[in-house]
Amino acid sequence: MKCDKKTMLLYAVTDRAWVGRQSLYEQVECALKGGATCVQVREKKLGDEDFLEEAKQIAALCKRYGVPLFINDNVDVAIACGAEGVHVGQEDMAAAKVREKVGDNMMVGVSVHSVEEAKQAVRDGADCLGVGAMFSTSTKTDVDVLPKETLKAICDAVDIPVVAIGGLNKSNILELSGTGVDGVALVSAIFSAEDIESECRELRALSEKMVNA
Repeated sequence: MKCDKKTMLLYAVTDRAWVGRQSLYEQVECALKGGATCVQVREKKLGDEDFLEEAKQIAALCKRYGVPLFINDNVDVAIACGAEGVHVGQEDMAAAKVREKVGDNMMVGVSVHSVEEAKQAVRDGADCLGVGAMFSTSTKTDVDVLPKETLKAICDAVDIPVVAIGGLNKSNILELSGTGVDGVALVSAIFSAEDIESECRELRALSEKMVNA
């Protein structure tokens, strides 16, 4: 399945750390109402059964809004809930193996940090790439911040959509203008917001400005 670069524009990545006042389902719906173009459910601590139950509910929600759902890391859950995609990091199942397992009807996203990793991911059958961390981030403490030149070099080297991730928020999205990136993936900038819907509207407008600069 080919990935439309327009779906990379505002890529919302969930984080259970911000669940409280609203459930994860409610948060995701607010993000979709605000213009999120893609959702990735990331669960590091839920058991497979609970993860699948949650994923099925969010998959149905995303279908209602016509927005693709990616599942982070867990290929079995992605297949079982009918997600449009699965996203893996360099330390997870190899992209080629993922492609083998999901066939041609599911998108495969891969996290990369260099031109070499990006080219390898494409050879392995990736449909889209996540590049980062672009700025320091509290979500992942063990990552190096990449220079914008690396992001640009990756965008120039591949012909599949690329999304930037890591420490992005309203104050720095426009710094990525001119890199060729197709959008931004955000965790806390979306899900820690008081008003997720209006925050997403602003973030999407900034992402559109960045992409078209």
